[in-house]
Amino acid sequence: MARSPTSKNRVKPFTPTRQWWKSATVYQIYPISFFDSNGDGVGDLNGITAKLDYLKGLGVDVIWLSPIYKSPLADMGYDISDYNTIDERYGTLEDWARLLHETHTRGMKLIMDLVVNHTSDEHDWFVESRSSKDVKANPKRDWYIWKPPRYDEQGNRIPPNNWKSIFQGPAWEYDEATEEYYLHLFVTKQPDLNWENPDVREAVWKLMRFWLDRGCDGFRMDVINHISKVEGLPDAEVIIPTLPYQPGNAFYINGPKVHDYIKEMNERVLSHYKNIMTVGEAPITHNPATLAEYVYPKNKELDMVFQFELVDIDAAGGKEAESPILWKPWRLQDMKDIVNKWQSFGREDGFWNSVFIENHDNSRSVSRFGDDSPEWRSLSAKLLCISQITLSGTLYVYQGQEIGMKNAPKSWGLEEYKDCATINFWNQTLEKRMKMSGKPAEEIDIQINDSDSVYSFWKHALEVRKQNESLIYGDFKLLFPDHPTVFAYTRTLEGGTSALVVMNFSTEPVSINEEVKRMKGARLLLSNYPVKAAGDQAWEVPTVLRGYEGRVYLRGECCGADASRRFLGNGRIDTPSRSPP
Repeated sequence: MARSPTSKNRVKPFTPTRQWWKSATVYQIYPISFFDSNGDGVGDLNGITAKLDYLKGLGVDVIWLSPIYKSPLADMGYDISDYNTIDERYGTLEDWARLLHETHTRGMKLIMDLVVNHTSDEHDWFVESRSSKDVKANPKRDWYIWKPPRYDEQGNRIPPNNWKSIFQGPAWEYDEATEEYYLHLFVTKQPDLNWENPDVREAVWKLMRFWLDRGCDGFRMDVINHISKVEGLPDAEVIIPTLPYQPGNAFYINGPKVHDYIKEMNERVLSHYKNIMTVGEAPITHNPATLAEYVYPKNKELDMVFQFELVDIDAAGGKEAESPILWKPWRLQDMKDIVNKWQSFGREDGFWNSVFIENHDNSRSVSRFGDDSPEWRSLSAKLLCISQITLSGTLYVYQGQEIGMKNAPKSWGLEEYKDCATINFWNQTLEKRMKMSGKPAEEIDIQINDSDSVYSFWKHALEVRKQNESLIYGDFKLLFPDHPTVFAYTRTLEGGTSALVVMNFSTEPVSINEEVKRMKGARLLLSNYPVKAAGDQAWEVPTVLRGYEGRVYLRGECCGADASRRFLGNGRIDTPSRSPP
């Protein structure tokens, strides 16, 4: 649904209704690689509990756990063999209960990953389903999508249709025992559930209640826009002649009954629990009107969805691409167009954004959208932080993003290895930090006590966001839409408070238009370069931005000198300007 016609003529900025989850910062944890508490080489729940103070100190409000259920890890836990059990790699239900209690004690919330488009082929449901194709004798046969084979002109057995798996190859696997194929949109060990079957839906509602009754604060719903398939499962159009199998997106992305199913989910489960949050993963969809149907409050479905248009900006994608993950160059103008589209869409009707630039399926943002060289990594990571904390929507941060982690070098092989020089340097630095701080090794974090670190900047920036509702709820207006390296916009809240965000996405200094001078009287709120204190005098908006420089200015009731000092923080006032580290 487009914005209402009256929105162009309104005098006052529109302000969305407040909800706790709208202003929250959500931190995604990929448990297997987060923190190992027992030395077995695998991250675990007790390791997460041990880092709760770190997360609270950063400014996190909600922890999202990627799957921790029992799983053979064919797809890193997104292939679940038991929804009611914690995988022993990560701990026990008692460990989870302790984590939840300690999270709540610190005033944070915990949400789980709900993966119900498919299960593992080792789940009891599927083991029973494949045991017999006699539906009367085996009621779980119809819990999954089974079809008999077809045969070509030469009599060769072929799958029921020509769909390609999202992970390449056919989307069907032949079962010798029952002589039928089952559908798997992802890997062969992830058979798709048949949501047409009301018993399947009832089983999903039951497992959701299992976690919500134990105190879980909501769900991130994996590929939730895949759960409804078109009746008959027809062949897809041949658009990649070089491949035997074709993208079947048109027959299962945002399928014909998906909203019926999610409305039922809300009515049967979600609406019975207070103060929970929901976010649905909705890939392969860049149309705001399509995704808005999941989010509009009147529809009573989900709080928000993840749309991937921004993080797809450097993917070749396209219907005719053999692989959607092939890289292509990206342009800042395209990024600005995408952000502007989603920031401006459907506000009056209650649409709410999710704001993210990293997750477990995407590479590190500083390597994609910044510059991860030693000279510019820190500054560009901070610039990307500014770009995230100044947008309207619930903010999501992926583990390691807050310290500016970059991609592994291209020269690394697929095998894991440890580098002696790196280990020696780490130990040397750790010993130095221990001497300086007087703390034991287990209490040392190399970035936490460094006021100029990316971590410290993220911590400070999240405080700025929480203290300034214009950054969360304000109207968005894009400036300089055609400028090749400057990304600038204003955020305006009803009542007169306005923020100006100016960012240079390049290593070269760049002049900016005098149009920004309209923010007369604004005060500097946040900068990724050190600045000099100026007492009660306003810091003027610069006419030249240095390489990867980003600044946020505020004008209105909250922009007095005291506020500026408070938000700039100890690490950035009275420090002389200097070149990038």
